[in-house]
Amino acid sequence: MTPHRPVPTDRRARIAVLDDYMGVAHRLADWTVLDTRAEVTFLRHAIAPDRLAEKLAPYDAICLLRERTDFPAEVLRALPNLKAIAATGRQNRTLDSVTAADLGIPIMTTGGSGNGVYATVELAWGLILGLMRHIPAESAALRDGAWQTRLGNALYGRTLGLVGLGRLGRRMALAAEAFGMNVIAWSPNLTPARAAEGGAAYVDKETLFRSADIVSLHLVLGPTTSGIVAAEDLARMQPHALLINTARGPLIDRTALLDALTQKWIGGAGIDVYDSEPLPADDPIRALPNALLTPHLGYAVQETFEAFYQETVENLNAWLNGVPIRLLAGK
Repeated sequence: MTPHRPVPTDRRARIAVLDDYMGVAHRLADWTVLDTRAEVTFLRHAIAPDRLAEKLAPYDAICLLRERTDFPAEVLRALPNLKAIAATGRQNRTLDSVTAADLGIPIMTTGGSGNGVYATVELAWGLILGLMRHIPAESAALRDGAWQTRLGNALYGRTLGLVGLGRLGRRMALAAEAFGMNVIAWSPNLTPARAAEGGAAYVDKETLFRSADIVSLHLVLGPTTSGIVAAEDLARMQPHALLINTARGPLIDRTALLDALTQKWIGGAGIDVYDSEPLPADDPIRALPNALLTPHLGYAVQETFEAFYQETVENLNAWLNGVPIRLLAGK
């Protein structure tokens, strides 16, 4: 195993906290415990991939908010001064941990996300309710002086189709039961028995997209799931049906989604995640009235961020003491 790069001892360490979009990281943990040994800089704006090495060159350690900024091998190799990475969450698919280990850069992780563990599920239901009852449009119309401009639809008796029935999918099924909905589910490895345990009836993929009034995605993104929702799947959906994605943008064929919304082949979509984040200002999905869009807010609640940043400070403190903790397994 490659020895860890040494902690600076002749000066205060320089630490960068990346992707602090909302400017909240500084107040969610006690960073002052690092003051005598480190200088911490909070970076609120995303850094373009081709400028990462240049912008981060001065820093000894960086703090990553999970899966926001990509750190492939070529970026890590271009940062000879980087001595540690403090990443939130236990896994980070956008960070090349193998290369980091080869370079002697320890990766410290954090535990769970506190009471915000199901925050993504709550947001998914917010998107569903917002679309079903036209909440954003009705609120805007009311502010403009109008009163009751369109009819919404009830959830009771409708069918929720879950693509993925893991921890979050099961939580979705539990809430759907409270709303009086029928729940069906499919994923590549789901079985009828496991579906029943999760509160859903197992169906094949074609049946799910054809039958569901609302399709909600809860899969992990990987080589076998990228683009798993294709044009033919969207074509099977009913004209009034809604598509909800709070998982990962690339699960859905982007061109097919834009076509389905533009041509109104489906009733609408609630989207919290995108192929490119932050979502470019000129992205065409921003202009579609049948798309309810949020800026990757799924896990972004105070409870989650408090847990992440408090453990991040603990990790950095231990690293400065020469004994990094919560190291990524095997790194």
